[in-house]
Amino acid sequence: MSFRYEIRLSGAGGQGLILIGKILAEAAAIFEDLNATQSQSYGPEARGGASRSEVIISDEDIDYPKADNVDLLLAMTQEALDKYGDETKEKSIIIYDQDLITAPKELKGRKLYSAEITKLATEQFNKTIVGNMIALGLVTSLSHILHPDSVKKAIQARVPRGTEQLNLQAFDLGYKRGEELQGL
Repeated sequence: MSFRYEIRLSGAGGQGLILIGKILAEAAAIFEDLNATQSQSYGPEARGGASRSEVIISDEDIDYPKADNVDLLLAMTQEALDKYGDETKEKSIIIYDQDLITAPKELKGRKLYSAEITKLATEQFNKTIVGNMIALGLVTSLSHILHPDSVKKAIQARVPRGTEQLNLQAFDLGYKRGEELQGL
C-alpha cells in the first residue's frame, strides 16, 4: 500500500524552519530511497516575518508538491497555529512550542503535543538557534516516518561545518522529548 505524508513547518523567519524542511526531504530522498519534495514561503522580512516550509514524503511519484492534506504541523508561533491548525486533517499531529504559543486552539480529533522547544534550547545549550533541531527531533520521533539515523546523516550534511555535534545533540534531545510525550 502506498503512502503520502505531508508536513508543514510554520513560524517566523529566523527560526530555521526552511533548514529542517530541507533536512527532512534529504533524509527521505537520499538516505531512505523515498520520494520527497520541499517547498518554502516567507514574508518580506528576513527575521520575524511569517515563514513556512512544507515537505511531502511518498513511496510513489509526487504529482503535486504542495501540502493540502497535512499529517503533521509544527507551529512555532501563535500566528502559525491560528492560521494552519484548522488546515490539518483529522488524526493529524500538531506540535507547538509552549514557550511561544500562549493560547493553543481547540482542535478536535488531532493529537496535540506541546513542548518547551525554546526553553530547552536556552537551558540545555544556551542558544535559541538550536531550537529548530530540537523541533526536528520531535517531528522525527512523533511522526515515525523516517529513521532517526537517516535524519542525523542529513543534519551532518546540511548544517554549517563545526556545528554538527551541537545540532546532533539538540536533535537527540528533541527526539527523546518526543518519546517521553508518547510515553515510550
